[in-house]
Amino acid sequence: MRSALWFPIFDDLADPVVVARLAAEAEETGWQGVFVWDHVRWRSPIRHVADPWITLAAIATATDQVRLGPMVTPLARRRPTKIARETATLDRLSRGRLTLGVGLGSDRFGGEFSKTGEQPDARLRGQMLDESLDILTAAWSGEPVNHSGGHYTVDGIRFLPRQLQRPRVPVWVAGVPGNVKPLRRAARYDGFFPINVEHPDQFGEIVATIKDLRPCDAAPYDVAIGLPHGTDPMPYAKAGATWWMPEFPPDVSLDVVRGVLRDGPLCID
Repeated sequence: MRSALWFPIFDDLADPVVVARLAAEAEETGWQGVFVWDHVRWRSPIRHVADPWITLAAIATATDQVRLGPMVTPLARRRPTKIARETATLDRLSRGRLTLGVGLGSDRFGGEFSKTGEQPDARLRGQMLDESLDILTAAWSGEPVNHSGGHYTVDGIRFLPRQLQRPRVPVWVAGVPGNVKPLRRAARYDGFFPINVEHPDQFGEIVATIKDLRPCDAAPYDVAIGLPHGTDPMPYAKAGATWWMPEFPPDVSLDVVRGVLRDGPLCID
């Protein structure tokens, strides 16, 4: 199981220069990934919010080995053609180290959808997520994209230069346990990031379901777990987790982050 830091880029961590320095230190300490939250606002008392893509570009230029990416991007809040350009460019900038985390997003943490005129209905956001993933998959092929759907249109655009990773940037799909649709969606891609897992047995059931949904000859697959700092990740590793991320609260201080970073990653084969 590999270890990654997962930064809420708010307040103390809303400066991309600070986060890039933390990422460089994390790489030196042996962490294998650095991921960031993707939000446009958060509820009080959070006041400062950084852009994830510019922050990730700073991380990419400050590091050489760690995997990086947004964890997770609500694709319904972003235009898929712009994400196609951003992912290909960031993958090239990082020399093939990008992982794209995607999900429905939620309005309950900061009114990100209702306060900005975005789609508040989770069912429709699910449709937009699936449609966006179809567009991204086509865009990453390097061939002209022709898409006419319920939410998006792309008429013969070719997205070049392509990303370095082939056939696509790895996609991890987030979802809440107990809902089979996110699991089916995730099984079509490269990883699953379950949200609000309550115990290792539940996590093991998720891993087993994903395995059943994937072809027998499918490529290796990632299942990540975010856990509150201090939670023993070993039971989750035994249940099939391939990545572990210690969770930070939204208002985490820089000192706390540095303490977890310097404690180092887990050493699990």
